[in-house]
Amino acid sequence: MAQLTKQDLIDIRRHLHEYPELAMQEVQTHQYLLAVIQKFKQDYLEIREVPELPTALLVYVTGSAPNRTIGYRTDIDALPVIEQTGLPFASKNPGIMHACGHDIHMTVALGVLNWFSEHQPKDNLVFFFQPAEESQNGGKVAYEKGVFEGKWRPDEFYGLHDNPNLPAGAIGCRMGTLFAGTTEVNVDLIGKSGHAAYPQDANDMVVAAAQFINQVQTIVSRSVNPIEGGVITFGRLDAGTIRNVIAGKARIEGTIRGLTQKMIEHIVDRLKQVADGIATSYGATVNIAFNQGGYLPVENNDSLTRRFIAFAKQDSQTQFIETQPAMTGEDFGYLLSKIPGTMFWLGVDDNSALHSATLNPKESSISKGINSIVRFLEYRQTAD
Repeated sequence: MAQLTKQDLIDIRRHLHEYPELAMQEVQTHQYLLAVIQKFKQDYLEIREVPELPTALLVYVTGSAPNRTIGYRTDIDALPVIEQTGLPFASKNPGIMHACGHDIHMTVALGVLNWFSEHQPKDNLVFFFQPAEESQNGGKVAYEKGVFEGKWRPDEFYGLHDNPNLPAGAIGCRMGTLFAGTTEVNVDLIGKSGHAAYPQDANDMVVAAAQFINQVQTIVSRSVNPIEGGVITFGRLDAGTIRNVIAGKARIEGTIRGLTQKMIEHIVDRLKQVADGIATSYGATVNIAFNQGGYLPVENNDSLTRRFIAFAKQDSQTQFIETQPAMTGEDFGYLLSKIPGTMFWLGVDDNSALHSATLNPKESSISKGINSIVRFLEYRQTAD
């Protein structure tokens, strides 16, 4: 296969969109990606599958005179969303959709890899097609399984996320944090059930849960520096079985988001304190548990990001937009906590939000994104 045309790229994207798969189940996606890559010129390529992480795929591109190894990551999983776009290439897998645009991500990565299969880079490149970004933190799993050891460990790592609020093909980035870190929080309150007519003989966990939720609202408003920002959202509350029985148990499930790991840890500490206070005040047992997994803040490396932004601003073929941090999560943050790098946005110009059933990215963003990334990687290889 020679260099992919714009139509080739659109066809690839549409195929990927038709057959989305959930985290750690990306079997068809893996096979399709492998089949496409195997058609590329193989002179400089080494393809690696990972038995411990069977849907992952890595490709090593040997540089002509390498000073470093540059990593590029794309995520490959989809979401449990029922598609409502009405597109002729809409998802054929019921209840699953590329509602976060990972089909665009993969297509761009394939386009960049295809270019360097035809034009040998100076530096070594490692392309990582990562499963399970949306859940199960595939980046963390891969790192802990030793995927990035030896020659497969990049000296620096790059990756993109599509953004429907930016013009198609535009590149967005910023110094510091691009995406927030996220932590799941589960709270179990245990008291004593009883008859609705005799509250004095019971210990009502509906009341305790309500007070817990109310008190938590003061953490962000009174314990967090407003310039730094943080979010606590409780999206689920379960308690009781019937209207005339006092609930002896309640469960609250939510999420914490912060732009730095320090902020997330601060909010976690304050939540524990509130839980202890509720337990004392209501004579209840309050168990609170947290799970962050690999969803650390996406904190861009200062020197690499400064260079990336400088390139994007001076490159006549790239439309660069400096963006604000977003409270959405991304497990690339875990990899950036281990390997310096930069994450950036690729504009896809759509009225629908990420994770929505009607997301329909502009396909014109694909070639523009590939061209900007190729030019950046070639520019990066001329730097010391």
